[in-house]
Amino acid sequence: MKLRFTVFAALLVLGACTEKPPAGPRGPVEVAVVTIKTEPVALQTELTGRTTAALSSDVRPQVTGIIKQRRFVEGGLVKAGDVLYQIDPASYQAAFDQAQAALVNAEAAVSAAKLKDERYKELLAISGVSKQDADDAHTAALQAVAAVAQYKAALASARINLDYTQVRAPISGRISKSSVTPGALVTASQTTALATIRTLDPIFVDLTQSSGAMLQLRRSLAKGDIQASSTDVRLKLEDGSDYARKGRLKFAEIAVDEATGAVTLRAEFPNPEGTLLPGMFVRAQLDQAVDPRAILVPQQGITHDPRGNAVAMVVNGEGKVESRTVTTLRSVGDKWLISTGLQTGDRLIVQGLSKVKAGDPVKVVALDTAALSLAASASAPAKSGSAAQGR
Repeated sequence: MKLRFTVFAALLVLGACTEKPPAGPRGPVEVAVVTIKTEPVALQTELTGRTTAALSSDVRPQVTGIIKQRRFVEGGLVKAGDVLYQIDPASYQAAFDQAQAALVNAEAAVSAAKLKDERYKELLAISGVSKQDADDAHTAALQAVAAVAQYKAALASARINLDYTQVRAPISGRISKSSVTPGALVTASQTTALATIRTLDPIFVDLTQSSGAMLQLRRSLAKGDIQASSTDVRLKLEDGSDYARKGRLKFAEIAVDEATGAVTLRAEFPNPEGTLLPGMFVRAQLDQAVDPRAILVPQQGITHDPRGNAVAMVVNGEGKVESRTVTTLRSVGDKWLISTGLQTGDRLIVQGLSKVKAGDPVKVVALDTAALSLAASASAPAKSGSAAQGR
């Protein structure tokens, strides 16, 4: 019994010796910060659109006849003036020859009429002919000259129709498939095109932007909050790849589409390889303006409260944590563009944020840039390029 009591007493003493002393007050939590500063930032806009040929021309016959020959390769390149189709020229050649012969005959009649007019003028001077006969001879000479002009016009018309039997390319570009084959009858008034030629280098991209967004942009430009940027445009193709060449914004439509409430913007792109084809759906990125005093902060430094408001934690002048409600306009790479809530010189907590709350004293330590870059790269795929809207 004494032995049991002795062992129990020894255990109590040992427990008392190993018991930890009560914890003292916790020291300031270590956090890393970035100091807020302004910098010029290009305000990028992503718009959707479709490609369209810079020039497009439907090839139609201007005379009626039978197609004798097609002289181009479907889908190939043609130059302005190339003969595309040959229409049977026999009847037009005959009409040309007839007009030419009529002109020669009229020109011969002019010589005789002029000689008679001159002779009658001399005879009239010596009263060898009546004045009426002299006037008739002069009128006949004038009519002969007019007839020559008329037959020249008829010959020119016949030559034009004969030339039209060779259907030529009105513009240079890539030609579509042919809608007719040799032996087909075509007419000057038909609505069906024989083929279509499109100029693909350069090529246009028609983009749509809401009229509201355009008005907001123009208001900001007028107030001086932002500055106009370059007109360079970059494209993403339907498969998500980037188009290798930059384009330039040409103009904005002067009217709003009543059905969509959107304004059309047109950009021009070089297309020497023919990568872009008319009708392709594309997404365009353009820098419509530059904010010369933008505030960009790492996305890791912005959290959200239960109401969904964007919140930033900053270290104030007393070394304590202060909560700020901020407005995020959009993401720019791995950062948020802030419009309100932060100002130059504020120290934003970006590391150790989960360990503190408003009012806590903190100790500012050096920023771990490697860890910050790793966290940024992990969050970038989900948010990069989006026009996120905070409150």
